Amino acid sequence: MALILVQMSLPLPPLVAPIADRRLTSTTLHGDTRTDPYAWLRDRENPDVLAHLQAENTYTDALLAPLAELRETLFAEMKARIQETDLSLPTRKGMWAYYSRTEEGKNYPIHCRRPSEAVESDPDGASGEQILLDQNVLAEGHDYFALGTFELTVDHRLLAYAVDTSGDEVYELHVRDLMTGLDLADVVDETAAGAVWSADGTSLLYLTQDDTMRPYQVWRHLVGRDAVEDELIFEESDERFFCGVSISATDEWIFLTIGSQVTTEVRAVRANALDDGFVLIRARQQNVEYGVDHHRSPDGSERFLVVTNDGAENFRLCQMEVPVPSTANHATDTAWVAATQEWCTDDEFVAAGGELLRRPKLEGMEIFRRHLVLHERLDGLERLRVVELDEHGGLGRSTVIDQPEPVHSVWPTANPDVDASFLRYSYSSLTTPPSVFDYDLVSGERTLRKRQPVLGDFDPTRYVSERRMVRAADGTLVPMSLVRHRDTPIDGTAPGIIYGYGSYEISTDPTFSTMRLSLLDRGFVFAMAHVRGGGELGRRWYLDGKFLHKRNTFTDFVSCARSLIDSLDVGVGRLVCWGGSAGGLLVGASANLAPDLFAGVIAEVPFVDVVNTMLDDSLPLTAIEWEEWGNPQDAEYYAYMRSYAPYENVAAVAYPAILATAGLNDPRVGFWEPAKWVQRLREVTTGSSPIALRTEMGAGHGGPSGRYDSWRDLAFVLAFAIWAVGAV
Repeated sequence: MALILVQMSLPLPPLVAPIADRRLTSTTLHGDTRTDPYAWLRDRENPDVLAHLQAENTYTDALLAPLAELRETLFAEMKARIQETDLSLPTRKGMWAYYSRTEEGKNYPIHCRRPSEAVESDPDGASGEQILLDQNVLAEGHDYFALGTFELTVDHRLLAYAVDTSGDEVYELHVRDLMTGLDLADVVDETAAGAVWSADGTSLLYLTQDDTMRPYQVWRHLVGRDAVEDELIFEESDERFFCGVSISATDEWIFLTIGSQVTTEVRAVRANALDDGFVLIRARQQNVEYGVDHHRSPDGSERFLVVTNDGAENFRLCQMEVPVPSTANHATDTAWVAATQEWCTDDEFVAAGGELLRRPKLEGMEIFRRHLVLHERLDGLERLRVVELDEHGGLGRSTVIDQPEPVHSVWPTANPDVDASFLRYSYSSLTTPPSVFDYDLVSGERTLRKRQPVLGDFDPTRYVSERRMVRAADGTLVPMSLVRHRDTPIDGTAPGIIYGYGSYEISTDPTFSTMRLSLLDRGFVFAMAHVRGGGELGRRWYLDGKFLHKRNTFTDFVSCARSLIDSLDVGVGRLVCWGGSAGGLLVGASANLAPDLFAGVIAEVPFVDVVNTMLDDSLPLTAIEWEEWGNPQDAEYYAYMRSYAPYENVAAVAYPAILATAGLNDPRVGFWEPAKWVQRLREVTTGSSPIALRTEMGAGHGGPSGRYDSWRDLAFVLAFAIWAVGAV
């Protein structure tokens, strides 16, 4: 018998009513006046706001109390499938092999190393193990814990690591002596994630953030000195740009990358000559992106390899001479030259439904002494291309690594040794657990090294997956990936979940989830909509889902959702939509467009208050985000955002059941966005379906940090989905 939630007998949280008590905020821009009755919820220093969030949590707990047993069942199922005591595949670099392991009952991984020869002679043993960092020890006494930096010196002697214990993504940086296992006195407060060592291990470059959480400064810390003596070596004043530091594949160069949403500038310095200062590779040019790495060929010659969209919408591979110190702090003005064409043959231009698929997009590279491995994306799927290099670094034959399933995901993993003769990469699909392969770069032989264990009676042949093309409202074909249990009927009765994201050119790739099995075994169909705004079909796919084309993201999603019902994959009134962050914007906007299409909406840390957030450049990341969403100070962008923003477009319709989540310390999506959205939904909806808010009071954008806590959090979400479609 279906469980009945008792929302009608529960009083709504305080401060929601009466309406007359609300504090109104009105603003006029471009001749348009907007009234925001819940703007006051933004003030986290106001004890009334905190009390309201706590009251909302109490309300949600009481509302969903009938699902407690189901949540415990789901959690037990998830836990039973996972090999809780496990270790990653060791990655060799020099005399050491590095890995992490987990132990049953512990929330966080333990980072370790063993001598390389010990791993070779006894791969599954523990002889010679040295624990570098136990996150469980560091997390003691904290409700939240995240590791933001884990960077070793080239000589493997020191470890820089950074910790966040609140979820606000502000880190405390430490240095550990791996010879003694003890932390040095070196501590730097309030850093951003990411750091890199000089070649001799005496200097550590790290980042700090401004008031809007933008990493904008690069500092040099000398080991053994107080942080107050650290030297500021770069500061980016343009509020659209943020900084990052990295080490080259060869460990010979340090790169400082300054990037906005659409523009890149890179500076470089030899890791053994920091005093020479950074050389500017190429000055920023609006809408030109590029990434740089270093290659040294067997004959000793060297070059920078560049992946850029300069002259190629889907990016191309180029090369350039390495700069010399005399040009420090000045643009080299040495134009990179194309290293190769776009690596596409005629047979890769495949027609699908009358539409020509684009050339593969080049997304990155792995550098080896005698090979390059290019990360490509074609027809919505990832692939790896191996390119041979001659003694002088010249390009030779290229080969795409074949994969066993038509719908899959593949990505390089740890490849720190440029002299290695094999590529290590990971593979997964909707029915195949994550698997690590070693691919011989010379012979092409592939060896399975590790596959994520799934305990219990898991049998991948019980599940079937497919890729389907759905025609969107404007006629565009949108890919959608589906997975179901083999016994689930296709007769219009099954429950289903459709998941989407569709922003920042981030692709939603078809990978395996042990947690998802709890849905599939209950007869759910699970679908991923690869909507415009993501990167699945190349740069144009992204451009067609941003700025003044953003509504394509939402209409694509609605078309995919409707197709699941029209094709009888999912029953009427049995579909839940699910998204987080920008994906929360997606499901919020979709609920406004087609509220009767969904039985439930799961919006995790949803970016739903688009107009107000994009108008406030004091908020974290807003100025950076203008190049993703547009700046509403421009009347055209204002009107367009106003037309789709979920908070602005709540209508007097019967909304489905909605579960929204927030993180009090979230620096990316303010907790007040879902809090305000929930209040407006409750005020305006003409239906009686419950609308609930759950705020993590000690976490940020990613929710709970420990693995057991995150499993319980997922069980909470899945229980809501199962209830919403009447599958309890």
